[in-house]
Amino acid sequence: MMLFSHCLGRQITVRSCNSIPTLSHVNKIIQNCVANIHLGMVKRLTSPSNCENTNQTPLYIDYSPELSVIDEHCSGSDVIICQNFVNENEEQNLLLEIESAIKRLRYQSDHWDDAIHGYRETEKANWNPSNAVIIERIKKFAFPPGSPTMKLVHVLDLQEDGFIKPHIDSVRFCGNTVAGLSLMTDSVMRFVSASNKSLKIDIFLARRSLYIMRNAMRYDFTHEILHNKESFFNGEQVHKSRRMSVICRNEPPPSNL
Repeated sequence: MMLFSHCLGRQITVRSCNSIPTLSHVNKIIQNCVANIHLGMVKRLTSPSNCENTNQTPLYIDYSPELSVIDEHCSGSDVIICQNFVNENEEQNLLLEIESAIKRLRYQSDHWDDAIHGYRETEKANWNPSNAVIIERIKKFAFPPGSPTMKLVHVLDLQEDGFIKPHIDSVRFCGNTVAGLSLMTDSVMRFVSASNKSLKIDIFLARRSLYIMRNAMRYDFTHEILHNKESFFNGEQVHKSRRMSVICRNEPPPSNL
């Protein structure tokens, strides 16, 4: 996990885990997968075996130099990346069920808020028993106890030449946390500060990884999936093929409705 702060007064934390967590281990992971930067120095703490613990920025995170400035008065956990959140069999089981739900849908070239191009989507409330376990694992890992999650899970199918433009999810339709499982392909997700375009984080989203964004990254940064023409990470092109994402959100607070 790497911790970053910026002039918006909120802390950005990037945490990374490397293997598939079970429900019985999720709470322990949340409590123990901790490392942080304080005044530019990394504090290395004991972590479970499936969490990365390093004093180097993870190889799949690239950020602008401005984000190295640390504000010791901030606190929070804003980005979590969990590699291999599902295994190959679990990915295939999810895709089989999703394909049956979307096979009659046509790909679209635009979106109601102009955020997505080359996509089709659906929402699912009910999953077969094996996939329901995965959805529950996502929610258990991504959301704190007692946080009401949306019953409908968003499924987004992005074509090979499709992309997601920079946007911030509406506060009317989503709470402070978004968790997305990336299937079928690698891709690059970019976060850019809405108030200072020089503050940027690129994250290499490996196939079968889970990203979680909350707080500052949810409200103060746009996020996007880069078009193949722009999809580079550390100078290397990352070609995105067809991408399926399974996205869970928590409910917005009543004040936002």
